[in-house]
Amino acid sequence: MKRFALPAMLLSVVMGLVACSDDSSSSAPVEESSSADTVPAFTSSESGGTEGSSSSSLLTSSSLTLSSSDSRVTETIGSSSADTSRVNSSSSLTGTSSSLAGEPGDTSRISYTLRRFDGPLTNPHKGFTVPTEAAWTFDPGFEYGPHGSLNNGAWNLVTYGSGYQQWNKLNPAKGVYDWSGLEELLEALAAHNMGYALRVFPYSPSFIRDDSTPEENYDWTPKYVYEAGAKKITARYKENGASAAVPVWDDSVYLHYAKEFATALAAKYDGDPRIEYIDVRSFGEWGEWHVSNLDGSHMPSVEIQKDMLKHYASVFKKSLLVLPSDGYGDVYTYALSLGITKRDDCLIGIPGTADSLVRAYEANMPTVAENCGGYAIMLNYTDIIPGGYLKWTPERWVDAIRTAHLTYYVLDQDFDDCGYRFYNDNKALADSMTKVIGYNFTVTHAELLTVAPPTAGNSADAAAGNAETSTLNITVRNTGVAPCFFDIYMVAEFVDSTGKALAQIGETVHIPKGTFKDDSSQEFAFTYKVAAGEKNVATLPGVSVALSLYESEGAFRGGKASTVRFDNEGLQKNNKLLLKP
Repeated sequence: MKRFALPAMLLSVVMGLVACSDDSSSSAPVEESSSADTVPAFTSSESGGTEGSSSSSLLTSSSLTLSSSDSRVTETIGSSSADTSRVNSSSSLTGTSSSLAGEPGDTSRISYTLRRFDGPLTNPHKGFTVPTEAAWTFDPGFEYGPHGSLNNGAWNLVTYGSGYQQWNKLNPAKGVYDWSGLEELLEALAAHNMGYALRVFPYSPSFIRDDSTPEENYDWTPKYVYEAGAKKITARYKENGASAAVPVWDDSVYLHYAKEFATALAAKYDGDPRIEYIDVRSFGEWGEWHVSNLDGSHMPSVEIQKDMLKHYASVFKKSLLVLPSDGYGDVYTYALSLGITKRDDCLIGIPGTADSLVRAYEANMPTVAENCGGYAIMLNYTDIIPGGYLKWTPERWVDAIRTAHLTYYVLDQDFDDCGYRFYNDNKALADSMTKVIGYNFTVTHAELLTVAPPTAGNSADAAAGNAETSTLNITVRNTGVAPCFFDIYMVAEFVDSTGKALAQIGETVHIPKGTFKDDSSQEFAFTYKVAAGEKNVATLPGVSVALSLYESEGAFRGGKASTVRFDNEGLQKNNKLLLKP
């Protein structure tokens, strides 16, 4: 909402972890063969010296979870631009050193070259939004909607909806809640694979026309709150000089019912997967925690503001909470201590606003933003500071995203055309920034290393029953401007020519939220061990490797489509990345 009225390769399980390098070439994959004596010998230092002690946990776990203290995650020193970590995923780590005591079999290697995905790339829990007021946005009759006659391309970039809800509509009477309209919108968004940024306003001065404007048009505090004794005052709306009724923001009755509503909202929507985040909009114009346009109205004390944040944090245990634009200073610091992130609603227009969000980014939280006004309005700003606002330019837009390390951002907040003009004017730039905002995962190196069983001449190893193994080594880089703030489950599989999964390679790797940082790389090794007497699936005709990212282990085990996409060519309809030999 506008704030102002202006609107060398070591086999991972057998020989340790592999250091991989980026490969940006576009030539075809190459298959290589080498004799076993060219493979470096395994040493305990190469494995971190702890693989033997940790193998039992891998054998009993359905997935491998990464953490900074995990012996399978090793920081690589020497890169000034980014950290690289290495991760080993195997269905079995037993007998790895004994196979090297004698003479192992031949090793073959398939190296894959990779290209970046050509075109815009959207992904969940990050990206751009446009106003979505209600379910009618998706009606074919709305020309600017995703199904409208204008074929609005902006929707190809939109990952979540945003807008506002009125407190008095959701909570028309004490203890009475009407979620029907909101539910209809959430279902429409979910049908289009979009989430929703929930903002409930107690007040909106945008609808104050003159002294005779009915209070219910702009004061969205439920009537029952006033009937229970909450006070209100008359203030002057600076935009047009009109007199308007305004809640007394620190009134005890008002505060009681504002908290009661928050409790009901949490009971209904905390942890709802359709909700991207929820703003704490309890005070001020548009709930932005300021009364800059209402002469005579005052914000409550810092302690009252902190108390409201504390209540929201106590009832919302799962959903991301956001502190609105004008929550600054001690309030901002306190919000971060509660795990509440920050937004700013006047990027570009006011110098330095993007910098205000860096604190939240440094606290490892997603940052959220809007601009000072709609795109069309901002094109006409004067660039006069002070006394005016900076106009929208492509350079300033990109700088805002990068400086604030944005995860969520409005594409255009004009309610009239849902980003139609903005996208037509800035299509190439907007498409490219889908790979910059938030996280963006690119596979920069991939190879499949297959080691045959030891030669029959080595009786000790033959008796040990060492099996043929195929190890997929990959490097993934987060090229976005922010970490990924939700859990990721990475899966590697062998698939046939139709894409059907034949076997999982190694274990599922769990990457906890907030740990895959922006401008960093991680190396992963997935090892498939061939059962005695069985044919190695990797060597069958037409078999390829597929990589996929899920939001839960259950989604993968349940056969659901992958939801997170790599920024690489070879994406399939089910969002898996196919590496063809």
